Formats: sequence, structure tokens, C-alpha cells
Amino acid sequence: MNYSSCIQVSLRRYLLSHWQVGLIIASLMLLNGCSSDMDELKQQVTQIKANAGEKIEPLPPLQPYESFKYDDMNERSPFTPSSSAKSNLASSLRPNSSRPREFLEQFSLDTLQMVGTLQIEGKNYGLIQAKDGLVHRVQTGNHIGQADGRIAAITNTRISIVELVPDGLGGYIERPAALTLKE
Repeated sequence: MNYSSCIQVSLRRYLLSHWQVGLIIASLMLLNGCSSDMDELKQQVTQIKANAGEKIEPLPPLQPYESFKYDDMNERSPFTPSSSAKSNLASSLRPNSSRPREFLEQFSLDTLQMVGTLQIEGKNYGLIQAKDGLVHRVQTGNHIGQADGRIAAITNTRISIVELVPDGLGGYIERPAALTLKE
């Protein structure tokens, strides 16, 4: 190692040690500045502790729990379906899963719009526009919508539909729906 490299190493050590000393002095000065705030904080805490707090009201007495016993063994249990619900389970209303699906059954009713009617050889037909923009001709008995809807009647301003929807108890119920002519 030559003389100039020794001087450089010594200079680095000198600067590092002075830099560390400067950092320590700055930290001590900051901590000293906080000590006066700590004294004020301690005085404020002792003053707050010296003030008497408000009196806390006692808790109200606990009421004993009264249980309920279901004594009416002759009555229907509230946890089993009623006889009318059981009869709905045995209801013959079911969607026919073996019939072929018609084209308009892929659309929900709210996306279909009645745009007119036709009468050919005394038979009424409805004109329905789907969201794909095409107009489709339907007649009584056609299926439409995603809830197994069947067209029940067609008038000049309305297509009446009967849908089969789940009743929530394992069966199905008929629900009326309609598409009306928009002017």
C-alpha cells in the first residue's frame, strides 16, 4: 500500500467518525428539546388525575330469562311444511324438460318487445323484436322467455304469457306476464 492510499483511508475514517459524532450530537439536541414538552405533559396529566371524575351510575339489575315451552303437541310443528305446501310439492305443474326449446326462450322477457300483430287466414300472430334486432312471429302456444313461459293469448296490443316459476318449496306455480305494444 502506498502513501497516498493510506492518506485516503485515514481521511475517510476521520470524516466517518466526525459524521457519526455530528449525528449523535444532533440526536441529543432533539431529545433535549422534547424534554421540556415532557415536563408540560407530565404536569397536565397530574392535573387531570387530580380532578374528580363523574359518578358512574350502577348497571340495572338483570331480569331472569323466561324460557318458552311449546306445549301444543296437537298443533302443526312450525318447522315442517304445512299441508298446502305439501300438496304443492305433489303438484303436477312441472317444466317439460323433454320438449325441444324454442328460439325465444333464450331471452328474458324484459329484453323482448312487442312490435305488432299479424292476422293470416283468421289467425292472430304476434310480432316480437328480440335484443338481437330480429323480429320474430309467434302464436298462441309458443314458448317464450327463460321461465318456461307459454303464450296464452294474443290481442292487437298485448301478448299474454303464463310462466312456470319455482314456489320456493320444491314445486312450481303459474305466474302471469305480458308484453304490450309500445307506441
